[in-house]
Amino acid sequence: MSESVDALLDAARAAGVDRLDAQLLLGAVLDKPRAWLLAHGDAPVADAARCRALIARRAAGEPLAYLLGEKEFHGLRLQVGPEVLVPRPDTETLVDWALELLPATSTAAVLDLGTGSGAVALALARQRPGLRITAVDASEAALAVARRNGERLGLPVRWQLSDWFGALGGERYGLIAGNPPYIADGDAHLDALRHEPLRALTSGADGLDDIRRIAAGAAAHLEPGAWLLLEHGHEQAEAVRGLLGAAGLADACTRADLAGRPRCSGARRPPA
Repeated sequence: MSESVDALLDAARAAGVDRLDAQLLLGAVLDKPRAWLLAHGDAPVADAARCRALIARRAAGEPLAYLLGEKEFHGLRLQVGPEVLVPRPDTETLVDWALELLPATSTAAVLDLGTGSGAVALALARQRPGLRITAVDASEAALAVARRNGERLGLPVRWQLSDWFGALGGERYGLIAGNPPYIADGDAHLDALRHEPLRALTSGADGLDDIRRIAAGAAAHLEPGAWLLLEHGHEQAEAVRGLLGAAGLADACTRADLAGRPRCSGARRPPA
């Protein structure tokens, strides 16, 4: 016997699932918008078992984006799965900063470090079609997700398997941006992120191991005057600026995220 829309939403609430999340899950199964669900609470749901299975997975902490198979980022609809981190709105701070530094007509070579789903690279490609963008990741599975997103959106990006700068030889760029792992090993918040790839989240005892590597290698891959922009934890800004300065980069500064927390820091290779 099929259950109604309202009955399934009640079951989701009893399981501790946010009502909006439950509506989005039911809407995906039924291929109906939220407005339809609100107006048809007594409508029977033939595939109620699938809905209940999705509700149970959401109640267990699996990200909504994985269950829906997609996530919106900077105006793009990206396909995502457990191979990649779910793109966060805070990372749009990184994209917006890069766009400020790249004129609308720019044809600069740009590097996206740790591209994951391709979110940063594809957002830049959409807003600045003249850029020559390379996006790297150390995960072949993540690159496959990013490549599919690029093909589906029709946005040209060169996808490269690389452990940070490792496979890039002597290439130099007019801007480098990245959202590297920055959570400390054993951090209490990791349990809430247990469904996402751990290697894309953690980076040593203080969370800064990968940022240290990137900062140390950046100058060799930046054109004179070009910027390196990195996302980091909201308590790491001072430490990251220090690493950038110690690597010989100049004018280190920090940008706040949507909640006003220090989220991205950057510095540039001094002009020749």
